[in-house]
Amino acid sequence: MANKTVGIFVGSLRKDSFNKKIANYLVSITPEGYTFKIIEIGQLAFYNQDFDDEGTAPENYATFREEVKALDAVLFVTPEYNRSVPAVLKNAIDVASRPYGKSVWDKKPGAVISSSIGGIGGFGANHHLRKSLVFVNVPTMAQPEMYCGNIADSFDKEGKLTNKETEKFFKGFLEAYVKWVETFVK
Repeated sequence: MANKTVGIFVGSLRKDSFNKKIANYLVSITPEGYTFKIIEIGQLAFYNQDFDDEGTAPENYATFREEVKALDAVLFVTPEYNRSVPAVLKNAIDVASRPYGKSVWDKKPGAVISSSIGGIGGFGANHHLRKSLVFVNVPTMAQPEMYCGNIADSFDKEGKLTNKETEKFFKGFLEAYVKWVETFVK
């Protein structure tokens, strides 16, 4: 079986982001036969179609698009900002979906993990993100859903996952995600 590469896109730029801690934890428990890597998105200028139309797109657009194109699957880890997706994450989706007709997201199996320090675990962001993923043709795993509420209680000050129930939840999610990816990528 060929190794599969999964790009993890983190919707928070904060240095102590719980979403980065989640992403780092997922990288640390990468399943056999997979490579999980965090794809940086904070460097991307806001998408502007004029860049593509005029041939003046920032160099990092091309680099980012090639990086996404090379992935076998995608995983999004996001906080919720004002009941929706952080602008940095939506921008990354837009950059890699353009120019029109040249989306590099097409048919890459994906999944969404959302989190918050509150009880509802980023439900609004999770579902808003799914709507964009439908349009860019990322088949997104429906079950199990992954809303990580009260996430601050799951990590210690060094960023290590300490909550055994959360750990069990993540591992079960990853098992389902691997099965999901395997239905699309041989």
